[in-house]
Amino acid sequence: MRRVELDIASRQRQRCEAIFKHAILSDRLTHNPATQLVGVLKTKKVTHRNALSSKELPEFFHKLENFDTHPIVRLATKMLIHTFVRTGELRHATWDEIDFEERVWHIPAARMKMDADHIVPLTDQTIGFLNELKEYNGKRQHVFASPSRPKQGLSENAILNLLYRMGYKGKATGHGFRATASTTLNEMGYNPDAIERQLAHAETNKIRAAYNRSEYMEERIVLMRDWSNYLDSVSNKVVPLHSNIK
Repeated sequence: MRRVELDIASRQRQRCEAIFKHAILSDRLTHNPATQLVGVLKTKKVTHRNALSSKELPEFFHKLENFDTHPIVRLATKMLIHTFVRTGELRHATWDEIDFEERVWHIPAARMKMDADHIVPLTDQTIGFLNELKEYNGKRQHVFASPSRPKQGLSENAILNLLYRMGYKGKATGHGFRATASTTLNEMGYNPDAIERQLAHAETNKIRAAYNRSEYMEERIVLMRDWSNYLDSVSNKVVPLHSNIK
């Protein structure tokens, strides 16, 4: 079971236990069957992925821009940071999901962790990345087609391996960019609900989720534009040379 489902099941068990307790007190039951489930439904531990702080971004972008890697992998990494989607959602993106006219990326429910359609507003920067990618993969199905296997998206570890080679093993992961974006945007004072919607975090009510896929869209468009502009500003900062001279 997924963590969200386990959490829901645990809360339902607690509610049932309270109902059965009331039934015992009113002489309708002699024992509480829900107590037998205590410890059976264990919530999965949350794994916190390694993530960069906002202060580490200027040096990271400087390294990324100058590191020897395939342009598709570099552009995929940039796109991942700017959109803060999940790595799998990015790797398998297809051109028919991109609407350049409306400036949105529609990710279908079948490719989303939470099984609900997701909309990513595109910015000047991300549209620029996509236009660059057209030079390599414009005639292929996948936006981020693998350089070695053009009929497939990038491999699962393509971005992670790049981060490792750049010296960020144990310091950053592709998924960690979501935490970087969330933390930074919350610190900047953006609406937490809009941030959560853009992160496509779990909506436990599936009916509500179906109606909420576009919720806070105007705020999310502004949020994504400002996030891309912020990343542009930090990537253009001068990174001081490290020196052992004291």
